[in-house]
Amino acid sequence: MSDPAVFASDLNLSNSPLPRRAPRVLLPACNRMRGEHPFHMVGRKYVEAVRLAGCLPVIVPASHPEELLDWLEMADGVLLTGSPSNVDPKYFGQAVRDPSLPLDPLRDQWTLPLIRLALARGLPLLAICRGFQEVNTAMGGSLHQAVHEQPGLADHRGPSEDLPLAEQYGPFHPVSLSSGRLLADILQAEQVMVNSLHGQGVAQLAPGARVEATAPDGLVEAFSFPEAPGFNLAVQWHPEWQAAENPVSMAILRAFGTACRFWRTQGCAPSRRTVCTD
Repeated sequence: MSDPAVFASDLNLSNSPLPRRAPRVLLPACNRMRGEHPFHMVGRKYVEAVRLAGCLPVIVPASHPEELLDWLEMADGVLLTGSPSNVDPKYFGQAVRDPSLPLDPLRDQWTLPLIRLALARGLPLLAICRGFQEVNTAMGGSLHQAVHEQPGLADHRGPSEDLPLAEQYGPFHPVSLSSGRLLADILQAEQVMVNSLHGQGVAQLAPGARVEATAPDGLVEAFSFPEAPGFNLAVQWHPEWQAAENPVSMAILRAFGTACRFWRTQGCAPSRRTVCTD
């Protein structure tokens, strides 16, 4: 049996256990085939990011529509993960541009309505990469299927996949934070460096969404819904990557964890100030 301390060390984590009755955060699973067998899968880095936020990760398999409210009733937050798969463009009125790129129709079918329900009730929501794109799509926005083919936009797919992971997920470009808004309040900064590993990106921002950060080419890198009753933040980069070593990532996870703890203890959404000053 492996040594728990070695396991934690490999992940750059503390051995500190979560407190009793830690907030429960739903992690919707992706769907992958291994041989002829279908599997539900969630990357370990996302599971550990939830723990770094002080919350208990709950991996959710593909859900039937009638189960969504039951899942939300047991949850204190939702974290939408990145994935190699793209959101099916049929949800924003387009045909698939490149059939060689993977889709995950089962994930789309239930996470899009889950997002709308979570935002409506004020459940804390943190969305990363594909999750960022899911939120924009679920709320009525659209995506560029190939950002690098858009006039005036850079190639956001990042370093070559042939490079070591540390280089693939290394800092790639700065993002400028919108002054006086949620993310700027959390990070107490005007600009931060982020990684970049995405081919899709926001074309039309969803109605009611507010830009929180942009890339140098103007592409939206983070947004929120300020009129939603609870904490919500969608980011296009990967803050979960080696989050324990990254002050920007940890600030985002702490803010999310604060909102989840408030929900756990109070049964409602915290004010923006509570999240940003905890």
